[in-house]
Formats: sequence, structure tokens, C-alpha cells
Amino acid sequence: MKLRIGDKVRFLNETGEGKVSRIKDKRTVFVEMPDGFEIPYLVTQLVPIHTELIIDRDAENIELNHEANITDAVYFIIEPDHELPALVSEYTVYLYNASAFNLLYSYSIKEGEYFQTLKHGEIGGYQKIILKQVKLQYFKEYNYHKLDCILFKNTFFKAQFPISEIVHINEKTFASSKPIKHEEFINPVYGFLLKEEFLNTKEIEQNLTADDINRIKSIKEFKSKTGVSRSKKEFLRSLEKEVDLHIEELVPNTKGMGNYEMLNIQLERFEKELDEAIEKNMKKIVFIHGVGNGRLKQEIIALLKQTEGITFQDGSYKDYGFGATQVNIL
Repeated sequence: MKLRIGDKVRFLNETGEGKVSRIKDKRTVFVEMPDGFEIPYLVTQLVPIHTELIIDRDAENIELNHEANITDAVYFIIEPDHELPALVSEYTVYLYNASAFNLLYSYSIKEGEYFQTLKHGEIGGYQKIILKQVKLQYFKEYNYHKLDCILFKNTFFKAQFPISEIVHINEKTFASSKPIKHEEFINPVYGFLLKEEFLNTKEIEQNLTADDINRIKSIKEFKSKTGVSRSKKEFLRSLEKEVDLHIEELVPNTKGMGNYEMLNIQLERFEKELDEAIEKNMKKIVFIHGVGNGRLKQEIIALLKQTEGITFQDGSYKDYGFGATQVNIL
């Protein structure tokens, strides 16, 4: 049994529980008690506490079952910032890895016909990670949430099928579903099961036929001889443009200007740049509007919905965070 700093543990030969605060050596760890004191314990005298979310298929929801045996699973979790629905203003989206495997994960949302990755990385066993903090409007705009995970351990393990699931969520999901309480989260959460069946290596290998294996062996590494010339790269870059709509980039001084006047200046520049990009047959234009109170983005989206011959999506999260909109000219 391996323990990590932060793991909750119960004592094998006495009443009580605590949290692993330090690792002394391969056989001993320090456990922080509820009163703040640290006590050294042998690993063999401790039992890790891993409470799980168990699927209840009859209720078509996820609930806690304290009598159930511990089983590995992976969940997509949405936690409101208040237990009363009428007082909820934000939601926190988690990937909850309630398994002993490490995960390489990516989280994407669907915009039009395509998915855009918002976050990716690695998460350890029995850990959770925040994917995004959002308002309810987020689930109105984006109904399809894609989770992809590769499972592995840093020691010997049985091979697992990767996770590739799309979760459909909209504002009605919260009205029709009942959140459940779980000690890993402050408020009751909405949980979506991504994986609960952990197959062994033999079952996975049986899915590969002899022809499959021969085809894999016949694949040779190759390098493409075709490339993009410097002049062609420059031409492709000329078909893309980035426009910063922050008011301080558009006027030398905002003194004496009201919010309405500044918004009009920003929208005029937006329409001018968009019209020029369409006339010049550009490929892509990114408008940087920032986050702010969201008014400028709302006005931009409203205008784009009335514009023919284009599609639009959130700008690259890596480059702009949540503060840009990308327009693709068809």
C-alpha cells in the first residue's frame, strides 16, 4: 500500500482518523490529528479512506452508498457554489479520478462542428482537478463536454481502455437532476460517470487479431518530404489578423467618456475590421475583447449571428484565456 501526503487515513488498531502530513521513511508516515498534532505511524497500521460516488441506475443519478465496496471509477463533476439552487451564481467543473490509476486527460467543448480543448494535463490516483469555473450561461452556450483520458501507473499495472466520453449538459440538467452530497466537495454536486469497468490486459489483447498485429508491425516511421515554403507561410499568415478591442488601444484618452460611448467605439472598430476582413477574403480574424462584465462579447456575438459567410468560436484559451472571439471566414 502506498500513501501520499494529504491522504485521509483511519487507524487499524484504534479509533480515529487523520491526514498524512509527512513521509518519514518507507515504512513510517506522520499523521496529522484533528487537533493539529502530528503522530508517527507505521504504514501497516493505517487504512486509507477513499469514499466513492456509486452509480444508481434506477434513479438515473449518482448517489453515495456507504455500504458498497470500494470500486475504481472516474467522474465528471459539477459543483454549484451554493446548496440552494436560487442562490447559485457559479459552478466549478472537476475531473474526479476515484481510481488508483494516473490519468493523462484533456477536456474539450463543442463549438459548431468542432471541439476546442480548454485544459489538459495529468492527475494522480484518488485526486480531483478543477477544469473550469463558469456561470450558468456557459452550459447554455456549450452543451457537449468531451473527456479523453489515458490510464497508467508508474509501476506494474493491468492495461486499461482509454476514456473517450461526451457528456451532454444544458440548463435543464440542473433543474431535472438532484445533486448529491459527497465529502470531497463542499456543496452537493452533479456527477457523471465516465468509467467504472477496469478490464485486464488479457481482455484488451484479445481484441487485436493476427491481421491487426501484422498491420501494426508493418507501419514504418516516415518523414514527409513536402513542406511549406517560407513565402507560402507568409502568405497564410497574411490571411489572419488579430484586433485588440480594449478601449485604451482605440483612443488616446477615455477621460469624460461614459460606458455607452466607449462600447460604441469598440463596436464600430469591430464592424469595420470584420467588413474589411471579409472583403479581403481573409481566413481568420481574432477579436480580443477581454473578460470584463461580458457586455462587449455579448454585442459581438449578437452581430456575428447576423453575419453570413462566417463561423465563430472562442479564441485559443492558451493564447487569450477567455477574452477573445475567433471569426472564421468561409
